[in-house]
Amino acid sequence: MRKSRYTDSQILAILKQNEQGVSVPELCREHGMSSAQFYKWRSKFGGMDASLMKRMKELEEENRRLKKMYAESQMSADLLKEALSKKW
Repeated sequence: MRKSRYTDSQILAILKQNEQGVSVPELCREHGMSSAQFYKWRSKFGGMDASLMKRMKELEEENRRLKKMYAESQMSADLLKEALSKKW
């Protein structure tokens, strides 16, 4: 997964600037990003503070690890099932 150019604190600061009345085109021009990126951040992180954002990132990482573990266990179970179903 590609790493963001912006840190979590920078993203929150940009969103707070918008809440304080700075327009989206002006923010995008100032920070060198697209308006689509801003709206994506706003939908994902809007109304969060730093601790909530950190917790969400931790949960996403844990979810990624669990999905990987599940996929690996399913693959090994499928291989065992296939090996046992073959007739000698």
